[in-house]
Amino acid sequence: MLIYILSRNENLYSTKRLYEEVLNKGWEVRVIDYLKCTIEIMKNELVVNYEGEVLKVPDAIIPRIGASRTFFGAAIVRHFEMQDVFSTTGNLALTRSRDKLRSLQVLSKNGVDLPRTVFASNKSNAKDVIALSGGTPLVLKILEGTQGVGVVLVDSKKAAKSVLDAFYGMDVNLLVQEYIEEANGSDIRVFIVGGEVVAAMRRQGAEGDFRSNLHQGGNASICKLNRKEKTTALAAARAMGLGVCGVDMIISKRGPLVMEVNSSPGLEGIEKSTNINVAQKIIDYIQNSVNPTTTDNQKRKKLKKDSIGA
Repeated sequence: MLIYILSRNENLYSTKRLYEEVLNKGWEVRVIDYLKCTIEIMKNELVVNYEGEVLKVPDAIIPRIGASRTFFGAAIVRHFEMQDVFSTTGNLALTRSRDKLRSLQVLSKNGVDLPRTVFASNKSNAKDVIALSGGTPLVLKILEGTQGVGVVLVDSKKAAKSVLDAFYGMDVNLLVQEYIEEANGSDIRVFIVGGEVVAAMRRQGAEGDFRSNLHQGGNASICKLNRKEKTTALAAARAMGLGVCGVDMIISKRGPLVMEVNSSPGLEGIEKSTNINVAQKIIDYIQNSVNPTTTDNQKRKKLKKDSIGA
């Protein structure tokens, strides 16, 4: 089989690991910088050009699309999908997952437990937003932020109003969420491949930081999920229509709450903290999807059906 890994940097840990595992299968693999792709659209003909070369239609693609390049990256993924190429992450699910507000709306519609969240325009009354969020302390999240950047914890109504007024004054779109104190700066990343939980790690934020992101100095360790945590993570992935994803949850008094579903989760943290070969699981998923058994084919059809909609 021929596999393309859509990545801007062949030296990134995740890209290298996926490349290695494809080679271990004895397949052909190329890393394609999707920003260097040009698509041609003609009657009954869809072509992808790469630095002057017409790309051969692969058997599958593995999108590793950066958050800041979602629109163009999703367009390239869609072009390959219209050539009947299997993608570990569909273009619709990719764009849906990158919109924090849309993601929460989809998850809520599908009965997934979430923190209380409020979204309002910059003309809204800050006091009303604070009250609807359940009062302080609360968490403010810029919609365009990633890896913990643009996330602020405010612990008083006065501070919350000042920060809200400042953000609204700059015409910044943000979410206001209840603060789950009992989480104590930790969360759980659940890695899902093909509708199955393949690994999970608990991330703990750096001392004095309520954010658990590894990019912000946190640390990770292997985590064993209980039934409710596993069920919640799988429901979130299914609702988003993602075959490969990382579901981030915090544990509250009322159970696991989904914070985000990452459509391009990194492999370094999860593999090193769990000693599980997650990259191999993804390549196995491709093999089962391109050459499926009856059972695998049924799963794939269900995932595709679930991905249609919002």
